[in-house]
Amino acid sequence: MPATLFGYKILHHLGDGAGSRIYAASHPVTRQICALKHVVRSDDKSVRFIEQLENEYSVGKNLRHKGLRAVIDMHVQRSLMMRVQQAGLVMELFQGEPLDRYLPTLMSEIIDIFIRTAEALQAMHDAGYVHCDLKPGNIMTTGEGDVKVIDLGQACPIGTSKPRIQGTPDYIAPEQVKCKPVSPQTDVYNFGATMYWALTGKKMPTLFTIAKGENSFLVDSQIQTPHQINPMVPESLSNFVIECVRTTPQKRPESMTVVKNRLEVLHHMTLKVEATRRSSVA
Repeated sequence: MPATLFGYKILHHLGDGAGSRIYAASHPVTRQICALKHVVRSDDKSVRFIEQLENEYSVGKNLRHKGLRAVIDMHVQRSLMMRVQQAGLVMELFQGEPLDRYLPTLMSEIIDIFIRTAEALQAMHDAGYVHCDLKPGNIMTTGEGDVKVIDLGQACPIGTSKPRIQGTPDYIAPEQVKCKPVSPQTDVYNFGATMYWALTGKKMPTLFTIAKGENSFLVDSQIQTPHQINPMVPESLSNFVIECVRTTPQKRPESMTVVKNRLEVLHHMTLKVEATRRSSVA
């Protein structure tokens, strides 16, 4: 572990991402504790990780919301040929765990996490961006209920058509696989696929995971619903998740505000059911 990076004192290792290493670090002047994501150019393939870091900064500096991890600064070190040799992204330090390591057992608590996630994504959409890579590992949470959406490496302006497939196979939307324009409904799909996993413990089949052929398609009616996998999931919630992962973007909820409002109703219903169960046990 390096003692310093870009003038920041490195305190300890937090974790690793795709092509990156993340440290807790201290600002050289203010002593503010932050997270520093470090990427080193080791070969031509690693260039894309530096590009993703630069993208995360260019998008993140335009976003301000309590549910989005704040981006603070960006540092690069160049060679004599002006090629970036290493880069560091300074971010807000959030003491939480990703959803794939910490998932509440109560249905109401799971829904609450996704309500907060929807609020954060709506803030991104309001600013003109799509996250494009929502998954359990990119939702951080604490035992107190705080939630942060992280990793903007794949984020892009609404309407972007990417030159190659980008996303996580088990959560990727059909339009991402086909390199078609992304929209807020793309995040709705990623969101729904993530909820599917959170409610069932199983990953939903996506266009990428079942077939990669250009003419392949996934029939919505063939997807096993969360309620079918886990009968403890209310059918109303199960049906909503399936609505979020429709193959056609226009058939999904039109915005994260709609998603949030629908989940708040389902959250209220779930709280009542859980209260009834507790009283019957007592």
